[in-house]
Amino acid sequence: MKTTRTYIQSGRADGKVATRARILAAAQDLFLEKAFEEVTLASIAKAAGVSHQTVLNHFESKAGVVLGVTELIAEQTFEVRYQARPGDVVGAIEALVRHYEQIGDANVRWAISADRFPELAAQMDIARAGHRTWLEAMFDDRLPADPERREPVLDALHAATDVYVWKLLRRDLRRTRAETEKTMADLVAGVLEGIAS
Repeated sequence: MKTTRTYIQSGRADGKVATRARILAAAQDLFLEKAFEEVTLASIAKAAGVSHQTVLNHFESKAGVVLGVTELIAEQTFEVRYQARPGDVVGAIEALVRHYEQIGDANVRWAISADRFPELAAQMDIARAGHRTWLEAMFDDRLPADPERREPVLDALHAATDVYVWKLLRRDLRRTRAETEKTMADLVAGVLEGIAS
């Protein structure tokens, strides 16, 4: 039988989880909108409706918040990108571009800032490794089995699907989303067709 004390402790734990989730959601929104260096613990606290000390209690530092946000983004990335069926180039690129439409601008900003912020650089390395794992999952049946041949093909696929390619097409050249998807799918198909020739 649960005591009043147990209910109080349970309620506090639920409250902490809810507060942490609210802070992460606010931080993610800010990081998606602004440059990394413009997002402060104070701005996160204000957006989440909590005190600066509450943010520190949950995450200890901005680096802790960054870690929490990147873990959240990694979960969302998995959900979006792995909706594609392995082997389906068009479907894989559609899922990838859909994801870039959500976080591509922030991703580029973070990549640019990573040289100045070690905690961010580490997370970008993890994100790149995750992208490569996704490429292997999507195109494994068309990749060479020999590691010496496989790695250069993965490099080419990574280059063809990198967020900077999306940025070039969507932002710099102002291509439509459909045009961007077609160009990126053509690049991937070219890499995969080159293996067979």
